[in-house]
Amino acid sequence: MREGIFTDHNFNRKLITLTLPIALQSLMLASVAAADAVMLGRLDQNSMAAVSLATQVQFVMNMFLFAETGAASILGAQYWGKQDLKTLDDIFCRILRMITLIDTAFFVACVFFPEFLMLFFTNDAELARIGAGYLRIAGWSYLLTGFSECYLTMMRISEHVSRSAWISSGAVVLNVVLNAIFIYGLLGLPSMGADGAALATLISRVIQLIWCVVSSYQSGFLHPRLRGLLRRNRLLNMDFRKISFPILGASLLWGVGFTSYTAIMGHMGADAAAANSVAAVVRDLMCCLCNGISSAGAIILGNELGAGKLEKAKLYGKRLCILSFLIGFLTMGLILAATPLIAHFMILTEKARSYLVGMLVITSVYMIGRCVNTVVINGIFDGGGDTKFDVYSLAVSMWCFALPAAFAGAFVLHLPVLVVYACTCLDEVGKIPWVMLHFRKYLWVRNLTREM
Repeated sequence: MREGIFTDHNFNRKLITLTLPIALQSLMLASVAAADAVMLGRLDQNSMAAVSLATQVQFVMNMFLFAETGAASILGAQYWGKQDLKTLDDIFCRILRMITLIDTAFFVACVFFPEFLMLFFTNDAELARIGAGYLRIAGWSYLLTGFSECYLTMMRISEHVSRSAWISSGAVVLNVVLNAIFIYGLLGLPSMGADGAALATLISRVIQLIWCVVSSYQSGFLHPRLRGLLRRNRLLNMDFRKISFPILGASLLWGVGFTSYTAIMGHMGADAAAANSVAAVVRDLMCCLCNGISSAGAIILGNELGAGKLEKAKLYGKRLCILSFLIGFLTMGLILAATPLIAHFMILTEKARSYLVGMLVITSVYMIGRCVNTVVINGIFDGGGDTKFDVYSLAVSMWCFALPAAFAGAFVLHLPVLVVYACTCLDEVGKIPWVMLHFRKYLWVRNLTREM
């Protein structure tokens, strides 16, 4: 129990075994957006910017999905530590029921009302037209996305994280290959541009879901039982609401706020929107490692807490906190080193290129806060069911400071693009002291399981 962070081989083995597949999965998912940006960016700047804006709809949908799958991961990890398989089946069936509603709502909005959705993100008629065409096709994939996430979540908490990574990675590779074929019109097919990116996404989602369902019926995997889909577990539903409602609140505050950042930059002109699109892809790629550690940490802590090993979970939480700072500074250095190469490679106007360089420098500092807060809040706090803090911190740091500052800078004070972009990065770095203070209260050291 007294070993240091780099000498406790049991902790390191657990963390690496979980982090690498999850980080790879996160990297592969971010690679889809990167592939869209690179391939469409080589085609024309407007297509790249329009698709980046349009995919913010899925970004918002993911906030709702994460509320359900996040709660399932928190409770599921603890019940897996307790080896309560009946309750795990109830968890699986509950999230499938809720995901059906979410997927259907976003499918209808994207397929039947895409022009209306694009009005929120841009006032550029050409960007809105391209984005609406993308959403009409991609909207069909939104019927499937949530179901795949349900299966992948249950795989991760039940010691099949490598299979979930293989499935996600395979779907991403297929998506990227199909991107090239449909966007550029390879193999004798017509060039579809942005619509081709949407079609590639749809086909890869179909394959991903089929792979998930088939895997779930293999020996040792969890799969939902028909009776469970119709069964209501009152105590579990109550625990779910206590955890999922704060996650949903935090997800919406963060998701809508982040989407608003994109909308603000989109209204500052095509050059600002294009540069922001590339910076967003770089940011998402660089978040993969901290996302992996966060998810792995939540599972490790959940297993220990569910098994009643509270002091061991507390020790693991301290180690994860230290790691979050190390990863933050490492990520900052990587972004600064890669900035000249990224700016040189992308086909942008000179103004957009200058914006991009400035945005990446700002992003490098922002990533320190992003890594720390992701691991500590979404990993450590959530692992113990302490999900309310995220809501409070976002309401204050993002909605009371960063978002009003960016809005005022863009539309009232008419500040330079890079100053407005810096305003959108205030929230993560600014709340680190508050996060550390809450960490030391140890409200996250809790066993959430009960006898069902």
